[in-house]
Amino acid sequence: MMPLPHGFVVTLDRHTRVLDDGRALLGGFPTRLLRLTPRARPLLTGRTLRVTDRASAVLADRLLEHGMANPVVEELPPCPDPRYTVVIPVRDRARPLDRLLTALGTDIPVIVVDDASHHPEDVAAVAAKHGARLVALPVNLGPAGARNAGLRQVTTPYVVFADSDIVLAPATVTTLLAHFADPRVAMAVPRITGLPTTDPTWIGRYEDVRSSLDLGRYPAAVRPGTPVSWASTACVVARVDALKDGFDERMRVGEDVDLCWRLIANGRRVRYEPAVEAAHEHRVRLDDWFLRKAVYGTGAGPLARRHPESIAPVVFAPWSAALAMTLLAQRRWSVPVAAAVLGVTTTRIARKLDGTAHPYRLAVRLTANGTVSALSQTSALLTRHWWPLTAVGSTFSPRVRRAAALAALADIALEHRKDRATCEARKEMQPLDPLRYGIARRLDDMAYGAGVWLSAIRGRSTRALRPRIVRGRGSQ
Repeated sequence: MMPLPHGFVVTLDRHTRVLDDGRALLGGFPTRLLRLTPRARPLLTGRTLRVTDRASAVLADRLLEHGMANPVVEELPPCPDPRYTVVIPVRDRARPLDRLLTALGTDIPVIVVDDASHHPEDVAAVAAKHGARLVALPVNLGPAGARNAGLRQVTTPYVVFADSDIVLAPATVTTLLAHFADPRVAMAVPRITGLPTTDPTWIGRYEDVRSSLDLGRYPAAVRPGTPVSWASTACVVARVDALKDGFDERMRVGEDVDLCWRLIANGRRVRYEPAVEAAHEHRVRLDDWFLRKAVYGTGAGPLARRHPESIAPVVFAPWSAALAMTLLAQRRWSVPVAAAVLGVTTTRIARKLDGTAHPYRLAVRLTANGTVSALSQTSALLTRHWWPLTAVGSTFSPRVRRAAALAALADIALEHRKDRATCEARKEMQPLDPLRYGIARRLDDMAYGAGVWLSAIRGRSTRALRPRIVRGRGSQ
């Protein structure tokens, strides 16, 4: 694979800390200590690194690989061959298709794949109106098969997959193309936001801030086991020669996650870039929204068969698993044993940070962050992935009831506060009151969790429901 080109710029991720006057970096996923050689230290200017030679290219690539830095998209070299084709899979949704094609204009080659619509004449009329090429499928193949049918017709170096319920501005694609200056990048995705409506429902207002497709406001590498562990192909720019076999047509849901993880397993990179957005027409009717959330959950079983190491509902370190189990026991010995676990963990982390200034201070902070993550994941198990077990257990055990109630209420309080701040930052959003937000939050978890259990029953496997215990990688 070619190295990063001259002029490629990265900046340290917000979670990456510069230690000891630039002699070491602490960050990434999982967290690691990266000690910089005397030659590497001057390459960083503050928190920014510009590729000017082989040494800076190697360091920038390593920072990207470990999730310790992100490209500065505004300063990246231009894409050498920015030609792209838009592929739009659609079934019947002629009106949204017309809206998308209107936003794209007529200067971009577009392939509309009609996935066996009930009213194909409507789709054909819209495609003809905008000068788009139409590929009509005789039988319904689903999103994966429809995208593959369009991909086979693409002759440009890049392809843009956009669902018909997306509104996409050409500037979004232009910005995402800059990421392909990195020869390892196979796909780049924008932030998916809600399409504004004149009279949003309460579910629509919840979905605006908690959409499953919205991956947040910070750039990231898409990798399993990290805060951005997958990316939706509702809108994505991809390198055609990297897709090869394309989507797995056997999957009716989760096919985008599968493609991401296959690309990453093959040494490719997938970038999430929230500096640009694509507007998505969210589901705003309660029954339609609830069913879609459950359908998302049914993708867990097929993904577990294909990617058993990546699908775990939670990922614990041994110490954080011990901490969670100790606190869930709710015995007299729980607090002192938990304190002992935290003490031992802090000491072990401090030893790994030996040679840095204030290793115990750093270790306390890392242990605290790990504790918050462990408690958050435990809460998700109780209220989302394992909620049927929690419901059964609550009928028999006061301890389960207390744990479930605390997890549910703490989750609502913390997430509502965070999402209210998002609404304040994006003035067009209207925050929900805590009561309706809490109801929507619990319905969201119930629907998704039900889908996961349904997929487990269908596949006769609990793999998608099992936590994963991993050991951290030491300092480097």
